[in-house]
Amino acid sequence: MTTIGLIGSGNIGSTLARLAIAAGHDVVISNSRGPESLSDLVEELGPQATAATPEDAARAGEVVVVTIPLKAYRDVPVEPLRHGKVVIDTMNYYPERDGHVAELDDESTTTSELLQQHLPEAHVVKAFNNIAFGHLATLGRPSGDPERSVLPIAGDDQPAKLIVTNVLDSLGYDAYDVGPLSEGWRYQRDEPAYVRPYAAPGSDPMSAPGHQVTADDLKQKLESAVRYRDM
Repeated sequence: MTTIGLIGSGNIGSTLARLAIAAGHDVVISNSRGPESLSDLVEELGPQATAATPEDAARAGEVVVVTIPLKAYRDVPVEPLRHGKVVIDTMNYYPERDGHVAELDDESTTTSELLQQHLPEAHVVKAFNNIAFGHLATLGRPSGDPERSVLPIAGDDQPAKLIVTNVLDSLGYDAYDVGPLSEGWRYQRDEPAYVRPYAAPGSDPMSAPGHQVTADDLKQKLESAVRYRDM
């Protein structure tokens, strides 16, 4: 099994920690407030979980998940993530929260490409950003289950994507390879593959029961994405 470092302990981070432990992984979880703020969560998660600083979580993780507000991406420690470490980016861009980022506003880059620039010696893979945490917690199914859902991934390094595919598999999801990081925009906020496909039709996508997404479903949504700079 894998040691997964988590930089961020919000809804997605804590959900991934629970899923990872249920799958037999160890987790080292961190946030900006310090390890002592995570004592209740670690107690809930049990002996496979450890609270740490972001630097220590980055160092300990064989795979490291960055699950923080985009505005804080420059705070992700660089040194412990050198030498080809696999980093999963779950971030989404919300200008009203993160402030405006010119390169994202004009769609000349993506959130994951920004993180990759910040971590030039790591291998960044985009995943877990297009599903609400409640659905992430409940839609996982064993391999081969006909009700299993698929999640998109994007990255520039094929071995890193294979590692992330294996992590997703252990958590109960198939991976759909969208291509390089530059294609990660296809499942970013407000695109057809973002959040809504995983919610029961005709209801609030954030509070509705989970809904299976197959590879064909996801492919259709990804192909219908529109990059406004190209219009």
